[in-house]
Amino acid sequence: MKTEFTAEQLKDPKITRANEILRSCVHCGFCTATCPTYQVLGDELDSPRGRIYLIKDMLENNRVPDVRTVKHIDRCLSCLACMTTCPSGVHYMHLVDHAREYIEERYKRPLGDRALRWILARILPYPTRFRLALLGAKIGRPFARLMPDARLRAMLEMAPRQIPPVSRNDDPQSFAPEGARKKRVALMTGCAQKALNTDINDATIRLLTRLGCEVVVAEGAGCCGALTHHMGKSDESHRTAAKNIRAWAREMDGEGLDAIVINTSGCGTTVKDYGHMFRHDALAGDAARVSEIAMDVSEVLMQLDLPEGGAPDLTVAYHAACSLQHGQQIKTFPKDLLKRAGYGVVEPADSHLCCGSAGTYNLLQPEISKQLKARKVRTLEAKNPDVIAAGNIGCMMQIGSATGVPIVHTVELLDWATGGPKPPAMERAAQGMTGVPILR
Repeated sequence: MKTEFTAEQLKDPKITRANEILRSCVHCGFCTATCPTYQVLGDELDSPRGRIYLIKDMLENNRVPDVRTVKHIDRCLSCLACMTTCPSGVHYMHLVDHAREYIEERYKRPLGDRALRWILARILPYPTRFRLALLGAKIGRPFARLMPDARLRAMLEMAPRQIPPVSRNDDPQSFAPEGARKKRVALMTGCAQKALNTDINDATIRLLTRLGCEVVVAEGAGCCGALTHHMGKSDESHRTAAKNIRAWAREMDGEGLDAIVINTSGCGTTVKDYGHMFRHDALAGDAARVSEIAMDVSEVLMQLDLPEGGAPDLTVAYHAACSLQHGQQIKTFPKDLLKRAGYGVVEPADSHLCCGSAGTYNLLQPEISKQLKARKVRTLEAKNPDVIAAGNIGCMMQIGSATGVPIVHTVELLDWATGGPKPPAMERAAQGMTGVPILR
Protein backbone atom coordinates (compact mmCIF):
# COMPACT_ATOMS: atom_id res chain seq x y z
CA MET A 1 0.00 0.00 0.00
CA LYS A 2 1.35 3.40 -0.96
CA THR A 3 1.56 5.91 1.89
CA GLU A 4 2.21 9.64 1.88
CA PHE A 5 3.38 10.55 5.33
CA THR A 6 5.58 13.64 5.49
CA ALA A 7 9.14 13.59 6.75
CA GLU A 8 7.96 15.56 9.77
CA GLN A 9 5.26 12.97 10.56
CA LEU A 10 7.77 10.13 10.28
CA LYS A 11 9.84 11.62 13.10
CA ASP A 12 7.17 10.17 15.38
CA PRO A 13 8.13 6.52 16.03
CA LYS A 14 4.46 5.56 16.28
CA ILE A 15 3.79 6.94 12.80
CA THR A 16 6.93 5.23 11.51
CA ARG A 17 5.63 1.91 12.79
CA ALA A 18 2.19 2.57 11.31
CA ASN A 19 3.81 3.42 7.99
CA GLU A 20 5.73 0.12 7.99
CA ILE A 21 2.55 -1.83 8.63
CA LEU A 22 0.46 0.05 6.06
CA ARG A 23 3.10 -0.44 3.38
CA SER A 24 3.08 -4.20 3.93
CA CYS A 25 -0.64 -4.44 3.04
CA VAL A 26 -1.27 -5.46 -0.59
CA HIS A 27 -5.09 -5.09 -0.57
CA CYS A 28 -5.55 -8.82 -1.25
CA GLY A 29 -8.65 -9.19 0.93
CA PHE A 30 -7.77 -12.58 2.42
CA CYS A 31 -8.48 -11.03 5.81
CA THR A 32 -12.16 -10.46 4.99
CA ALA A 33 -12.79 -14.21 4.85
CA THR A 34 -11.87 -14.72 8.49
CA CYS A 35 -13.05 -11.44 10.02
CA PRO A 36 -16.01 -12.10 12.36
CA THR A 37 -17.44 -8.58 12.14
CA TYR A 38 -17.34 -8.59 8.36
CA GLN A 39 -19.17 -11.92 8.34
CA VAL A 40 -21.84 -10.56 10.68
CA LEU A 41 -22.22 -7.05 9.25
CA GLY A 42 -21.17 -7.47 5.61
CA ASP A 43 -19.63 -3.99 5.47
CA GLU A 44 -16.19 -3.61 3.91
CA LEU A 45 -15.39 -0.96 6.52
CA ASP A 46 -15.98 -3.60 9.20
CA SER A 47 -13.21 -5.76 7.76
CA PRO A 48 -9.48 -5.38 8.47
CA ARG A 49 -8.85 -4.09 4.95
CA GLY A 50 -11.56 -1.46 5.33
CA ARG A 51 -10.31 -0.40 8.74
CA ILE A 52 -6.76 -0.14 7.40
CA TYR A 53 -7.98 2.36 4.77
CA LEU A 54 -9.76 4.39 7.45
CA ILE A 55 -6.70 4.38 9.71
CA LYS A 56 -4.38 5.35 6.84
CA ASP A 57 -6.58 8.28 5.89
CA MET A 58 -6.89 9.43 9.51
CA LEU A 59 -3.18 9.24 10.29
CA GLU A 60 -1.85 10.60 7.01
CA ASN A 61 -4.08 13.66 7.20
CA ASN A 62 -3.43 14.09 10.92
CA ARG A 63 -7.12 14.79 11.35
CA VAL A 64 -9.57 14.63 14.18
CA PRO A 65 -11.29 11.23 13.99
CA ASP A 66 -14.84 11.38 12.64
CA VAL A 67 -17.85 9.42 13.85
CA ARG A 68 -17.70 6.93 10.98
CA THR A 69 -14.04 6.05 11.53
CA VAL A 70 -14.52 5.67 15.28
CA LYS A 71 -17.58 3.45 14.80
CA HIS A 72 -15.76 0.98 12.58
CA ILE A 73 -12.60 0.92 14.70
CA ASP A 74 -14.70 0.39 17.82
CA ARG A 75 -16.40 -2.57 16.15
CA CYS A 76 -13.08 -4.38 15.72
CA LEU A 77 -12.72 -7.30 18.14
CA SER A 78 -8.91 -7.38 17.92
CA CYS A 79 -9.34 -11.14 17.52
CA LEU A 80 -6.34 -11.01 15.13
CA ALA A 81 -7.69 -13.76 12.85
CA CYS A 82 -6.65 -11.42 10.05
CA MET A 83 -3.02 -11.71 11.12
CA THR A 84 -3.17 -15.51 10.95
CA THR A 85 -4.70 -15.31 7.47
CA CYS A 86 -2.63 -12.49 5.99
CA PRO A 87 -0.06 -13.75 3.45
CA SER A 88 1.87 -10.47 3.66
CA GLY A 89 2.45 -10.46 7.40
CA VAL A 90 0.57 -7.21 8.10
CA HIS A 91 0.88 -6.57 11.85
CA TYR A 92 -2.68 -5.36 12.25
CA MET A 93 -2.52 -5.52 16.07
CA HIS A 94 0.04 -2.73 16.38
CA LEU A 95 -1.80 -0.64 13.80
CA VAL A 96 -5.25 -0.85 15.40
CA ASP A 97 -3.80 -0.31 18.88
CA HIS A 98 -2.16 2.88 17.64
CA ALA A 99 -5.43 3.97 16.01
CA ARG A 100 -7.29 3.47 19.27
CA GLU A 101 -4.73 5.51 21.16
CA TYR A 102 -4.98 8.26 18.52
CA ILE A 103 -8.79 8.24 18.81
CA GLU A 104 -8.67 8.33 22.61
CA GLU A 105 -6.42 11.39 22.50
CA ARG A 106 -8.29 13.36 19.83
CA TYR A 107 -11.94 12.30 19.72
CA LYS A 108 -14.52 13.47 22.22
CA ARG A 109 -17.01 10.67 22.67
CA PRO A 110 -20.60 11.25 23.79
CA LEU A 111 -20.93 11.63 27.54
CA GLY A 112 -22.46 8.16 28.02
CA ASP A 113 -19.59 6.49 26.15
CA ARG A 114 -16.97 8.41 28.10
CA ALA A 115 -18.61 7.53 31.39
CA LEU A 116 -18.89 3.82 30.56
CA ARG A 117 -15.28 3.56 29.44
CA TRP A 118 -14.12 5.46 32.52
CA ILE A 119 -16.04 3.05 34.76
CA LEU A 120 -14.66 -0.04 33.02
CA ALA A 121 -11.09 1.29 33.27
CA ARG A 122 -11.53 2.05 36.97
CA ILE A 123 -13.16 -1.25 37.94
CA LEU A 124 -12.17 -4.26 35.82
CA PRO A 125 -8.38 -4.13 36.40
CA TYR A 126 -8.85 -3.96 40.18
CA PRO A 127 -10.07 -7.25 41.74
CA THR A 128 -11.51 -5.73 44.94
CA ARG A 129 -13.42 -3.03 43.07
CA PHE A 130 -14.55 -5.61 40.53
CA ARG A 131 -15.88 -7.90 43.26
CA LEU A 132 -17.93 -5.05 44.70
CA ALA A 133 -19.23 -4.19 41.23
CA LEU A 134 -20.17 -7.83 40.62
CA LEU A 135 -22.08 -7.88 43.89
CA GLY A 136 -24.00 -4.80 42.82
CA ALA A 137 -24.64 -6.27 39.37
CA LYS A 138 -25.82 -9.51 40.95
CA ILE A 139 -28.40 -7.56 42.96
CA GLY A 140 -29.49 -5.60 39.90
CA ARG A 141 -29.49 -8.55 37.48
CA PRO A 142 -33.26 -9.28 37.82
CA PHE A 143 -33.91 -5.74 36.56
CA ALA A 144 -31.59 -5.97 33.52
CA ARG A 145 -34.48 -5.93 31.04
CA LEU A 146 -35.58 -2.55 32.34
CA MET A 147 -32.29 -0.94 31.35
CA PRO A 148 -32.69 1.23 28.24
CA ASP A 149 -29.03 0.90 27.23
CA ALA A 150 -27.97 -2.50 25.83
CA ARG A 151 -24.50 -2.00 27.27
CA LEU A 152 -25.85 -1.58 30.78
CA ARG A 153 -27.99 -4.68 30.32
CA ALA A 154 -24.90 -6.59 29.22
CA MET A 155 -23.02 -5.48 32.34
CA LEU A 156 -25.80 -6.73 34.60
CA GLU A 157 -26.23 -9.99 32.70
CA MET A 158 -22.51 -10.70 33.00
CA ALA A 159 -22.70 -10.99 36.78
CA PRO A 160 -22.11 -14.58 37.95
CA ARG A 161 -24.64 -16.12 40.28
CA GLN A 162 -21.85 -17.04 42.65
CA ILE A 163 -18.95 -14.73 43.45
CA PRO A 164 -15.96 -16.70 44.72
CA PRO A 165 -14.25 -15.98 48.02
CA VAL A 166 -10.78 -14.51 47.76
CA SER A 167 -8.12 -17.15 47.20
CA ARG A 168 -5.09 -16.64 49.41
CA ASN A 169 -3.06 -18.44 46.72
CA ASP A 170 -3.15 -15.17 44.80
CA ASP A 171 -1.17 -13.38 47.53
CA PRO A 172 2.57 -12.77 46.95
CA GLN A 173 4.38 -15.95 48.01
CA SER A 174 6.27 -18.99 46.76
CA PHE A 175 4.98 -22.55 46.35
CA ALA A 176 7.53 -25.33 46.66
CA PRO A 177 7.70 -28.05 44.00
CA GLU A 178 6.89 -31.67 44.71
CA GLY A 179 10.18 -33.50 44.39
CA ALA A 180 13.24 -32.06 42.67
CA ARG A 181 12.85 -28.57 41.27
CA LYS A 182 12.81 -28.49 37.46
CA LYS A 183 11.86 -24.86 36.95
CA ARG A 184 11.29 -21.68 38.89
CA VAL A 185 8.39 -19.75 37.38
CA ALA A 186 6.35 -16.66 38.20
CA LEU A 187 2.59 -17.02 37.88
CA MET A 188 0.67 -14.01 36.66
CA THR A 189 -2.49 -14.10 38.78
CA GLY A 190 -4.22 -11.37 36.77
CA CYS A 191 -7.04 -9.05 37.77
CA ALA A 192 -10.57 -9.84 36.54
CA GLN A 193 -9.87 -13.57 36.75
CA LYS A 194 -9.14 -13.29 40.47
CA ALA A 195 -12.63 -11.87 40.99
CA LEU A 196 -14.51 -14.14 38.58
CA ASN A 197 -12.94 -17.55 39.01
CA THR A 198 -10.33 -18.47 41.60
CA ASP A 199 -10.32 -22.13 40.54
CA ILE A 200 -8.02 -21.43 37.60
CA ASN A 201 -5.01 -20.09 39.50
CA ASP A 202 -5.49 -22.70 42.23
CA ALA A 203 -5.43 -25.51 39.65
CA THR A 204 -2.44 -23.98 37.87
CA ILE A 205 -0.40 -23.86 41.07
CA ARG A 206 -1.28 -27.45 42.00
CA LEU A 207 -0.43 -28.72 38.53
CA LEU A 208 2.87 -26.87 38.14
CA THR A 209 4.15 -27.79 41.61
CA ARG A 210 3.11 -31.42 41.03
CA LEU A 211 5.22 -31.41 37.87
CA GLY A 212 8.30 -30.01 39.61
CA CYS A 213 7.99 -26.22 39.38
CA GLU A 214 8.55 -23.71 42.12
CA VAL A 215 5.75 -21.20 41.57
CA VAL A 216 6.25 -17.59 42.63
CA VAL A 217 3.54 -14.96 42.89
CA ALA A 218 5.66 -11.82 42.67
CA GLU A 219 5.15 -8.87 44.98
CA GLY A 220 3.80 -5.89 43.05
CA ALA A 221 2.54 -7.74 39.97
CA GLY A 222 -1.08 -7.34 38.93
CA CYS A 223 -3.14 -6.36 35.90
CA CYS A 224 -1.30 -6.75 32.59
CA GLY A 225 -2.80 -3.55 31.17
CA ALA A 226 -4.64 -5.20 28.27
CA LEU A 227 -8.11 -3.89 29.11
CA THR A 228 -7.07 -0.24 29.13
CA HIS A 229 -4.55 -0.76 26.31
CA HIS A 230 -7.28 -1.90 23.93
CA MET A 231 -9.43 1.08 24.87
CA GLY A 232 -6.62 3.38 23.75
CA LYS A 233 -5.79 4.46 27.30
CA SER A 234 -2.06 3.99 26.87
CA ASP A 235 -0.90 5.98 29.89
CA GLU A 236 -3.02 3.84 32.20
CA SER A 237 -2.05 0.56 30.55
CA HIS A 238 1.64 1.43 30.66
CA ARG A 239 1.47 2.31 34.35
CA THR A 240 0.05 -1.09 35.28
CA ALA A 241 2.33 -2.93 32.86
CA ALA A 242 5.36 -1.15 34.33
CA LYS A 243 4.51 -2.53 37.77
CA ASN A 244 4.64 -6.05 36.35
CA ILE A 245 7.89 -5.45 34.55
CA ARG A 246 9.55 -4.18 37.71
CA ALA A 247 8.13 -7.00 39.85
CA TRP A 248 9.24 -9.75 37.49
CA ALA A 249 12.61 -8.13 36.78
CA ARG A 250 13.30 -8.22 40.54
CA GLU A 251 12.61 -11.96 40.54
CA MET A 252 14.75 -12.48 37.45
CA ASP A 253 17.63 -10.58 39.03
CA GLY A 254 17.13 -12.34 42.37
CA GLU A 255 16.70 -16.12 42.39
CA GLY A 256 15.97 -16.14 38.66
CA LEU A 257 13.00 -17.22 36.56
CA ASP A 258 12.71 -19.81 33.84
CA ALA A 259 9.33 -18.48 32.71
CA ILE A 260 6.52 -16.09 33.48
CA VAL A 261 3.45 -18.29 33.29
CA ILE A 262 0.19 -16.79 32.08
CA ASN A 263 -3.08 -18.73 32.16
CA THR A 264 -5.26 -16.02 30.63
CA SER A 265 -4.38 -15.85 26.97
CA GLY A 266 -5.63 -12.28 26.53
CA CYS A 267 -3.06 -11.21 29.09
CA GLY A 268 -0.41 -13.39 27.49
CA THR A 269 -0.69 -11.65 24.13
CA THR A 270 -0.16 -8.29 25.82
CA VAL A 271 2.71 -9.34 28.10
CA LYS A 272 4.52 -10.88 25.16
CA ASP A 273 4.22 -7.47 23.48
CA TYR A 274 5.73 -5.51 26.39
CA GLY A 275 9.01 -5.33 24.50
CA HIS A 276 7.28 -3.41 21.72
CA MET A 277 5.10 -1.31 24.01
CA PHE A 278 8.12 -0.07 26.01
CA ARG A 279 10.68 0.01 23.18
CA HIS A 280 11.26 3.76 23.63
CA ASP A 281 10.96 3.78 27.42
CA ALA A 282 13.53 3.62 30.19
CA LEU A 283 12.13 0.17 30.98
CA ALA A 284 12.85 -1.08 27.45
CA GLY A 285 15.52 -3.56 28.51
CA ASP A 286 13.54 -5.13 31.34
CA ALA A 287 10.36 -5.13 29.22
CA ALA A 288 12.16 -7.08 26.50
CA ARG A 289 13.48 -9.56 29.06
CA VAL A 290 9.98 -10.08 30.44
CA SER A 291 8.47 -10.60 27.00
CA GLU A 292 11.20 -13.07 26.16
CA ILE A 293 10.30 -15.48 28.96
CA ALA A 294 6.52 -14.87 29.07
CA MET A 295 4.76 -18.13 28.22
CA ASP A 296 1.23 -19.44 28.09
CA VAL A 297 0.75 -22.18 30.65
CA SER A 298 0.36 -24.72 27.83
CA GLU A 299 3.83 -23.83 26.51
CA VAL A 300 5.36 -24.50 29.93
CA LEU A 301 3.44 -27.76 30.38
CA MET A 302 4.74 -29.02 27.04
CA GLN A 303 8.25 -28.78 28.52
CA LEU A 304 7.33 -30.83 31.58
CA ASP A 305 6.63 -34.54 31.96
CA LEU A 306 2.85 -34.57 32.03
CA PRO A 307 1.77 -38.15 32.84
CA GLU A 308 -0.08 -40.02 30.11
CA GLY A 309 -3.61 -41.27 30.71
CA GLY A 310 -5.33 -40.85 34.02
CA ALA A 311 -8.25 -38.80 32.75
CA PRO A 312 -11.85 -39.98 33.02
CA ASP A 313 -13.59 -41.07 29.83
CA LEU A 314 -14.94 -37.69 28.74
CA THR A 315 -15.40 -35.80 25.50
CA VAL A 316 -13.88 -32.34 25.74
CA ALA A 317 -14.83 -29.66 23.23
CA TYR A 318 -11.80 -27.40 22.98
CA HIS A 319 -12.51 -23.73 22.35
CA ALA A 320 -9.48 -21.96 20.91
CA ALA A 321 -9.31 -18.45 22.32
CA CYS A 322 -8.40 -15.90 19.66
CA SER A 323 -5.65 -14.42 21.82
CA LEU A 324 -4.06 -17.87 22.00
CA GLN A 325 -4.45 -19.17 18.44
CA HIS A 326 -4.06 -15.84 16.62
CA GLY A 327 -2.38 -13.51 19.11
CA GLN A 328 0.23 -16.03 20.25
CA GLN A 329 0.01 -18.57 17.42
CA ILE A 330 -0.45 -21.42 19.91
CA LYS A 331 -2.79 -23.81 18.15
CA THR A 332 -2.05 -27.41 19.16
CA PHE A 333 -0.48 -27.42 22.64
CA PRO A 334 -3.70 -27.36 24.72
CA LYS A 335 -5.25 -30.11 22.58
CA ASP A 336 -2.04 -32.17 22.68
CA LEU A 337 -1.94 -31.92 26.47
CA LEU A 338 -5.59 -32.90 26.89
CA LYS A 339 -5.13 -35.89 24.59
CA ARG A 340 -1.97 -36.92 26.42
CA ALA A 341 -3.90 -36.83 29.68
CA GLY A 342 -6.45 -39.24 28.17
CA TYR A 343 -9.38 -37.02 27.21
CA GLY A 344 -11.26 -37.32 23.95
CA VAL A 345 -10.89 -33.93 22.26
CA VAL A 346 -13.23 -32.47 19.64
CA GLU A 347 -13.27 -29.06 17.99
CA PRO A 348 -16.22 -27.01 16.77
CA ALA A 349 -16.75 -25.93 13.19
CA ASP A 350 -15.09 -22.60 12.34
CA SER A 351 -12.90 -22.85 15.40
CA HIS A 352 -10.88 -19.88 14.13
CA LEU A 353 -13.79 -17.49 14.69
CA CYS A 354 -14.19 -15.35 17.81
CA CYS A 355 -16.78 -16.04 20.51
CA GLY A 356 -17.44 -12.31 20.87
CA SER A 357 -15.94 -11.75 24.31
CA ALA A 358 -12.76 -9.88 23.35
CA GLY A 359 -11.95 -8.12 26.61
CA THR A 360 -14.57 -5.40 27.09
CA TYR A 361 -16.12 -5.91 23.65
CA ASN A 362 -19.11 -7.86 24.99
CA LEU A 363 -19.89 -4.86 27.20
CA LEU A 364 -19.20 -2.12 24.64
CA GLN A 365 -20.65 -3.85 21.55
CA PRO A 366 -23.23 -6.23 23.06
CA GLU A 367 -25.40 -6.77 19.97
CA ILE A 368 -22.56 -7.95 17.72
CA SER A 369 -21.09 -9.90 20.62
CA LYS A 370 -24.34 -11.80 21.18
CA GLN A 371 -24.49 -12.89 17.55
CA LEU A 372 -20.95 -14.23 17.72
CA LYS A 373 -21.65 -15.94 21.04
CA ALA A 374 -24.76 -17.69 19.71
CA ARG A 375 -22.85 -19.04 16.73
CA LYS A 376 -19.95 -20.25 18.86
CA VAL A 377 -22.24 -21.99 21.34
CA ARG A 378 -24.15 -23.71 18.52
CA THR A 379 -20.97 -25.13 17.02
CA LEU A 380 -19.65 -26.28 20.40
CA GLU A 381 -22.90 -27.94 21.47
CA ALA A 382 -23.15 -29.67 18.08
CA LYS A 383 -20.22 -31.84 19.21
CA ASN A 384 -22.23 -33.13 22.23
CA PRO A 385 -19.33 -32.65 24.67
CA ASP A 386 -19.31 -33.55 28.34
CA VAL A 387 -17.34 -30.39 29.06
CA ILE A 388 -15.93 -27.39 27.22
CA ALA A 389 -12.31 -26.34 27.79
CA ALA A 390 -10.81 -22.93 27.09
CA GLY A 391 -7.68 -20.99 28.00
CA ASN A 392 -9.12 -17.54 28.64
CA ILE A 393 -11.48 -16.31 31.36
CA GLY A 394 -13.29 -13.92 29.00
CA CYS A 395 -14.19 -16.74 26.64
CA MET A 396 -15.30 -18.89 29.58
CA MET A 397 -17.67 -16.19 30.82
CA GLN A 398 -18.98 -15.46 27.34
CA ILE A 399 -19.68 -19.07 26.32
CA GLY A 400 -20.77 -20.08 29.81
CA SER A 401 -23.53 -17.46 29.76
CA ALA A 402 -25.32 -19.30 26.94
CA THR A 403 -24.86 -23.02 27.51
CA GLY A 404 -25.64 -25.62 30.16
CA VAL A 405 -22.48 -27.57 29.28
CA PRO A 406 -19.90 -26.94 32.01
CA ILE A 407 -16.95 -24.87 30.85
CA VAL A 408 -13.59 -25.02 32.59
CA HIS A 409 -10.02 -23.95 32.00
CA THR A 410 -7.73 -26.47 30.31
CA VAL A 411 -5.46 -26.55 33.37
CA GLU A 412 -8.39 -27.65 35.56
CA LEU A 413 -8.85 -30.77 33.45
CA LEU A 414 -5.12 -31.48 33.42
CA ASP A 415 -4.97 -30.98 37.18
CA TRP A 416 -7.86 -33.43 37.64
CA ALA A 417 -6.23 -36.03 35.37
CA THR A 418 -2.99 -35.90 37.38
CA GLY A 419 -4.42 -36.19 40.87
CA GLY A 420 -6.20 -32.91 41.54
CA PRO A 421 -9.88 -32.41 42.37
CA LYS A 422 -12.71 -32.55 39.87
CA PRO A 423 -13.28 -29.03 38.49
CA PRO A 424 -15.92 -27.32 40.66
CA ALA A 425 -17.89 -26.18 37.60
CA MET A 426 -18.34 -29.83 36.64
CA GLU A 427 -19.35 -30.73 40.19
CA ARG A 428 -22.05 -28.08 40.09
CA ALA A 429 -23.29 -29.30 36.72
CA ALA A 430 -23.44 -32.88 38.06
CA GLN A 431 -25.59 -31.63 40.93
CA GLY A 432 -28.02 -30.06 38.49
CA MET A 433 -26.98 -26.48 39.22
CA THR A 434 -27.49 -25.36 35.64
CA GLY A 435 -28.12 -21.86 34.43
CA VAL A 436 -25.09 -19.75 33.80
CA PRO A 437 -22.87 -17.89 34.30
CA ILE A 438 -21.99 -19.91 37.39
CA LEU A 439 -18.28 -19.43 37.81
CA ARG A 440 -17.07 -19.78 41.36
